[in-house]
Amino acid sequence: MGSSLPLTSTDIDADLRRAPSGARAAHSRFVQRIRRRYSDELALLPAGLPDRARIDALIDRLLEGGRPLASAMRVARQLVLERLAVLDVEQGASMGEVTGAMTELAEATLERALAQARRDHDARFGAPRTAAGAEIDFWVVGMGKLGARELNVSSDIDLIYVYEEDGDTDGAQSISAHEYFSHVCKSLYTLIGETTEDGFVFRVDLALRPNGNSGPPCVSLAMLEEYLQVQGREWERFAWLKSRVVAPSASVQSGRAMALRGLVTSFVYRRYLDYGVFEGLRQLHAKVREEAQRRAAGRPERANDVKLSRGGIREIEFIVQLLLVVRGGQFPEIRTRSTLKALARLTAGGLMKPASAHRLAEAYEFLRRIEHRIQYLDDQQTHLLPTADADLAWIAQSLGFVGNHDASDTCDLLDLLGVTREFVANEFDALLHDGRAPAAKHGACRAGSCGEPPQTIDSDAFLEQLPRELAARVAPLREQPKIHMLRDDSKLRLARLIKRAAHAVRDDECTMEAATRFVDWLEPLLRRESYLAMLVERPEVQTRLLRLLGLARWPMRYLMLHPGVIDELADERLLHSRFEPRAFTAELEDRHDAWTRSGQCDEES
Repeated sequence: MGSSLPLTSTDIDADLRRAPSGARAAHSRFVQRIRRRYSDELALLPAGLPDRARIDALIDRLLEGGRPLASAMRVARQLVLERLAVLDVEQGASMGEVTGAMTELAEATLERALAQARRDHDARFGAPRTAAGAEIDFWVVGMGKLGARELNVSSDIDLIYVYEEDGDTDGAQSISAHEYFSHVCKSLYTLIGETTEDGFVFRVDLALRPNGNSGPPCVSLAMLEEYLQVQGREWERFAWLKSRVVAPSASVQSGRAMALRGLVTSFVYRRYLDYGVFEGLRQLHAKVREEAQRRAAGRPERANDVKLSRGGIREIEFIVQLLLVVRGGQFPEIRTRSTLKALARLTAGGLMKPASAHRLAEAYEFLRRIEHRIQYLDDQQTHLLPTADADLAWIAQSLGFVGNHDASDTCDLLDLLGVTREFVANEFDALLHDGRAPAAKHGACRAGSCGEPPQTIDSDAFLEQLPRELAARVAPLREQPKIHMLRDDSKLRLARLIKRAAHAVRDDECTMEAATRFVDWLEPLLRRESYLAMLVERPEVQTRLLRLLGLARWPMRYLMLHPGVIDELADERLLHSRFEPRAFTAELEDRHDAWTRSGQCDEES
């Protein structure tokens, strides 16, 4: 298969199913180790692709053989990976079959570990209950590839632990629900993440939880809502996009876990075009590229990272997530956690050219298949192409690159990899360029771009620039603890909005009374920084708001109680038509139908 003929994922699949000679799972050092150490246990895994039923049967057989749960789950993990290496490399299992099996392994082991942890701590402290006596539920939230059912074969799992509400346990040794679930979290890590003589089940990463590694191991639903509304950052919207409750399954099946879904959906998806998210993604991606360059400094082989390097898997995921976050609020039918499903839905919705989506899907599968083979070699969480010639040749041959000798196979693989990464990088760069916020209009200049240094709301210089009456209203607002807790970018947004209101008074576009009411209205809005960002990016919405506030006092009272009404002011149709109840009802029904079709009404979708 020469490099002059562009290879597609279809070609790769066809060659894989022919099981090319020389491409055998036994080349993997990991597979060799498992076959030596667990030769007696290999037959315990039922034949075929390891699905949930086969994985559960395997763990049960290991338990029946006398192994404790922690050991049984670790051995099961080793046997499942050995089977997947054979099915993938020798028998042409699809990428979806491999990632699906890994996801089911994670779900099966988390389910058992959680049940064991709950039993242990119930016996010690009693069950956690609300003041009304109801038992408090606890959810293991899978993020990233686990949430999207896209786990790779040597992946860690990103988890967040959430419990329903506060309370206390009902045992003789009573503790708070938060303390109880913190103990459960520690037990989960011991059962799943700790390395023993049998290895680990999964590496566990809790860094995505509220406040990161400095935050508590688990949070209540109310704590999570407060965090997302007040402190949630743009990159966290991308992280939560793929979130899914993965255990306990009973909470998913009963619909009890849906309490989390509504909270997350409103955080991830906004009804208006959110230009600020592009800048957030640029900053996040810049950090990723800088980190990749730093790691590769002095070690050129580290530039061949199929996930993090330029044009890698991460950039395809960024492209998809950016379009979903920006457009998913307006078009619920495109919402999905799966990268490949999202590409299909974006195409069907007219939000991506079919040719681009098709090539990105092929690139994603190609890069993920390389990633799996890299990880089969030694069961390491790495995405770097190996430097050993024999390993590179094995990867090439297992992907269907069959030439006259190993060097030819490797060259063909590297050629296609280079072409693929260049295409992905160009698509990503083009998307971010096209997504830049429009040029600033009058009164909407960005910080530092209007001939004066940026000023935050808590600076004395800012207050001195305001009209006296408006400054008198802003001064007490600056002393609010909520203001001091805001990030600097949010303080800049507040200052820009207030200054824009002052300009509107100066230009006779609104009254001073409207401007002071606007300042009063801003205080309850501090919990919803997304609305501040929207007003900054869309000055015409602030203009409508100022006009409304100038008409009477009751609009301000209503808006303070229902700040979400600002979404309706962002609707351009308000300028061109009267409110029609029937049309509005029909629109709500259409939105609900689209949401249902998207599968977001089902936590398991």
